[in-house]
Amino acid sequence: MASGLLALIDDVAAIAKIASASLDDVVKMSAKAAGKAAGIVIDDAAVTPRYVVGFAADRELPIIGRIAWGSTLNKVLILLPGALLLSTVASWSIMPLLILGGAYLCYEGFGKVRELIMAASPQTPAEALKAGDAKSLEQEKIASAIRTDFILSAEIMAITLSTVGEASLAMRATVLAVVGLGITIAVYGTVALIVKADDFGVALARGNPPWSVIGRGLVHAMPSILSALSLIGTLAMLWVGGGIILHGLAEYGLGGPEYAIKKVGARAGSLLPWGSGLVDWVVRATLAGIAGLAIGAAVAPLSKHVIRPLMRRLPLFSRAG
Repeated sequence: MASGLLALIDDVAAIAKIASASLDDVVKMSAKAAGKAAGIVIDDAAVTPRYVVGFAADRELPIIGRIAWGSTLNKVLILLPGALLLSTVASWSIMPLLILGGAYLCYEGFGKVRELIMAASPQTPAEALKAGDAKSLEQEKIASAIRTDFILSAEIMAITLSTVGEASLAMRATVLAVVGLGITIAVYGTVALIVKADDFGVALARGNPPWSVIGRGLVHAMPSILSALSLIGTLAMLWVGGGIILHGLAEYGLGGPEYAIKKVGARAGSLLPWGSGLVDWVVRATLAGIAGLAIGAAVAPLSKHVIRPLMRRLPLFSRAG
C-alpha cells in the first residue's frame, strides 16, 4: 500500500515536472515572439489613440473597448486558426506573409511621413459635426481601427509562428493564444490609460499643491505626448517593416542588403568604447527605416490602384465590425 502510494506520488511529481517544463517553454517562446513583435506592438499602441481624438470624453473608453473586442475576435476566430492551418499544411507561406505584412507597414509609414511633409490638415473633430453624424463617424473610426489592427495582428501572428515553427501543434496554439491575447490586453490597456490621462490631470488640477501643479502639467503635456507617440509609431512601422523585408530577402538568398546594414551598424558601434550595442542597434534600425521608407514609396502606387480596390470588395474591410 505504501509502495503504491509512493509510486503514485512519483507519477504526480513527474507529471508536474513535465507540466512545469511545458509552461516554462510557453513563457520563453511567448516572450521571444513578443520581443520580435515589439516594434509592431509599439506602433499599435501609438496609432490607436488617434481613433478617439475629438470624441466626447464619455465615448473614449467605449470606443477603445469595441476596438479591443474586435481585435480579440480577429485573433481568436480568424488569425489563430488560420495561422495554425498555414503552419501545418503550408509552412512555406509564413515568410511570404511576413514580407507582405512588412510591405504594408512600410506603406503605412510612408503615408504618415508624406502627411507630415505636406502638413496635412487634421481630421474634422466629432464635436464639429452634426449630432446625427457623430454616431456614423464613431462607427467609421472603429471599423478603420479594427481593419488596421487586423493587419498588425496578422503580422504579429506570423512573427510568432516564425519563432515557434518547430514546436508541436498544441505548443504553437498555446503560444499564439498567449501572445495574441497578452498583446491585446497590453496595447488597449495602455491606450485606455493614455486617452484618459488628460481627464486624470484635470482631476488632479482641482486639488491642492503639489497635485494641482502636476495635474496642470499633465494636461498641457498630453498633446506633445500624443504627437511623440504618433512619431514613434511611424518610425516603428518603417524600421520593423524594412527589417522584416530585408530579413525575408536574406532567407531567399538575397542577403546583401541585410548584411551591409549589419556591417555598418557593427562598425559604428565599434567606434565607441561604451554603448556600442546601443549605437549598433540605432544605426541598423535607422538604415532599416530608410529602406522601409523607400519600399513604402514603391508600394504606394500599387496600393492605390490595385490593393485598396480589391480590399474594398472583402466584407471585413468594407463594413464595420
